[in-house]
Amino acid sequence: MRAFLATRDRTRVGFALLAIAMPMLIIVGFAIDANIKPQPQIIYVESWPANRSEEEILADQKKDQAKRDAIRRERQRQFQELEKRLGM
Repeated sequence: MRAFLATRDRTRVGFALLAIAMPMLIIVGFAIDANIKPQPQIIYVESWPANRSEEEILADQKKDQAKRDAIRRERQRQFQELEKRLGM
């Protein structure tokens, strides 16, 4: 091995080591990633009585839409504030 390396110039040896190290890094990365366990995800589900009326459904939908609209307006306000700070 020493005789083989002695007949090559340093750049070829360096590139050879780099060519060996790159796939090894990728393989090690995949091995580490395979051992990572995802966190459990909790999903909350609402439950309604089976006999609720159409008016109750519409009222709940309006209430939920009002919440979504308020969140969207607040986010838009935050972006507008950021825009003013950045001078756009």
